[in-house]
Amino acid sequence: MTSSIRDQRAMAHSLAYVVSQRQYPEFQEWWPVGAPFLAMMSEAILGQWRLLRPSAEDIAAVQATVEEYISLVYKRETRPGLAASFAASTELETIQSGEFDALSYGFFHSAFNALATRKSGLELVAARRRFAEQVGSLFFGQLVEILDIDLPASLNDRRDFAAVDSALSQVGRFLREQGYLQSHFGFRFDVNTSHAGDKIDQSEQDFMRKLTAGGTAYALYEMGHPVILPSAVYLYQTVGEAQHHSSRTIEELFARVGCDAWETDDFDPSNYPSDRVVELWKVRRRSTDL
Repeated sequence: MTSSIRDQRAMAHSLAYVVSQRQYPEFQEWWPVGAPFLAMMSEAILGQWRLLRPSAEDIAAVQATVEEYISLVYKRETRPGLAASFAASTELETIQSGEFDALSYGFFHSAFNALATRKSGLELVAARRRFAEQVGSLFFGQLVEILDIDLPASLNDRRDFAAVDSALSQVGRFLREQGYLQSHFGFRFDVNTSHAGDKIDQSEQDFMRKLTAGGTAYALYEMGHPVILPSAVYLYQTVGEAQHHSSRTIEELFARVGCDAWETDDFDPSNYPSDRVVELWKVRRRSTDL
């Protein structure tokens, strides 16, 4: 999660309040989102959501949330049955960027609230994060099949690194072509930045040296206008956790090669172009691989 999201920690505010405090004019003009992406995301989200919200009435509640979201964020009316269509993977070719942004908010908001009736405190925080991770895992599993992604069993040498780097490029190309990212994807292992008062100067070659030595390596994830940026901010401000579809997808990619990978909580991306969301990642090999 980027600092631009985590710095805005006004928890438990209403959606109307947080939207009044931060608008996204650059997202008001909607763009097409690919039906293949939407079908995969529907399967991933609904596969987890239905475990928490099995009733048909729950779809109606999500529709109401989607209508409120589109009205407040985009000043538009919502098409009838939008949530039900997404849940059934029908008419996906008609869904545009702002509608998917609202659907993502609606289903995750519903799931996070359902979890709040079962858990509290740190257990609730962990459960919400786990829900997002499971959605990312399901989505990446579909990507592996559709894109024929070939990953090594572990990340041990330059050949393994090249395969992981190629897989990341495949994922990024798909996300751009499908309209999840409007303008840019970059996942880089040459990192020259600062974090928590420390200077990070890591070359691409340093990444593998740090990793194989059992240390922490870094990466930068750059996104150009991710379609769910508004809802990620608003979810975090109203509920305390966000969905971060592509980040959870990449997290799963690294998990499949025996690594824990995550974005830092407190990275300041202010030195990067304003049209990009930038995350600083840490990557470590799991202890069983050391």
